[in-house]
Amino acid sequence: QVQLVESGGGSVHPGASLRLSCAASGGTFNNYAVGWFRQAPGKEREFVASINWTGVNIYYTDSVKGRFTISRDNAKNTVYLQMNSLKPEDTAVYYCAEKVYGGSRYSTMAYDYWGQGTQVTVSS
Repeated sequence: QVQLVESGGGSVHPGASLRLSCAASGGTFNNYAVGWFRQAPGKEREFVASINWTGVNIYYTDSVKGRFTISRDNAKNTVYLQMNSLKPEDTAVYYCAEKVYGGSRYSTMAYDYWGQGTQVTVSS
């Protein structure tokens, strides 16, 4: 059974940076794609970024392109989300998830294992 644990969230001012980590245990984490999603209060959980198992195929939602970078270190069973130039609209709980089977990388329904989330708050 795969377990995912996010860390690195916090409260920052606009323009600041944070790096989120998603550490995996159990299963074969290194063989599968991982996605980052976020959920703001009163909104649906939305796709932020994903990375395939080799780290070659990477996708971002338009609102974070050029500011966020997803990466993975398979030797450490960890996926990262570097977030720069943070904006108040980035405020949300951020979740990582592992996609074992098929389905759209952009859909929460395609992901099989989820972490508990880490809060990111951006405010002045």
